[in-house]
Amino acid sequence: MLRALRRAADRRRQAHGDHGWLFTPYTGEELVAIDCVTTGPDPRRAELLSLAAVRLRGDRVLTSDSLDLRLARPASLCGDSIRLHGLRGIDLADGAGIDEALAQFLDFVGNRPLIGWRLDDDLTLLNRYLRPRFGFDLPNASIDVAQAYYRRLRRQHPELATRPRFEEVAERLGVPVMGRHTALGDAVTAALIHLRLTRDALGVERFC
Repeated sequence: MLRALRRAADRRRQAHGDHGWLFTPYTGEELVAIDCVTTGPDPRRAELLSLAAVRLRGDRVLTSDSLDLRLARPASLCGDSIRLHGLRGIDLADGAGIDEALAQFLDFVGNRPLIGWRLDDDLTLLNRYLRPRFGFDLPNASIDVAQAYYRRLRRQHPELATRPRFEEVAERLGVPVMGRHTALGDAVTAALIHLRLTRDALGVERFC
């Protein structure tokens, strides 16, 4: 309820601004899979290192139509986070500023529905950056692939108490893990998992 009220207030404030169009209902057929690589696991405190998005249309993951951004090195980058994602300070030497990266991201995703693995974490992180700079949270409809898979699994096996990990789900569904721990690779893999969950009868998804 609180999220809906905040979205309605954001829509009113942005109605005549540069970003008002993001709040209009999407009438197309595309989705956008997104992923963030951060300095730590807590989206309320972690800093953004890289951000990626890839479009889906029908049963296709449009890998040729994607966004893959690395940001400037944050002061909190340390050995523990580097061991997790492999992004070193030198890899971020020419990274984009956060304002530039967010502007590119908003332009790329538009008002399309968003999908991702544990998407709420990514949205919490992105909204932390967006609200003080742009004055709103992402208004897009969203689909959390992890929750969708877990709901299906619980229907089939209600006795299960644990949630499978990203790699386990991909393996169970026969989906290739694309560049694990890279933002673009995880976004593409999440997109493929989504397609497999919703279009099992179509077989192997196509790329372009």
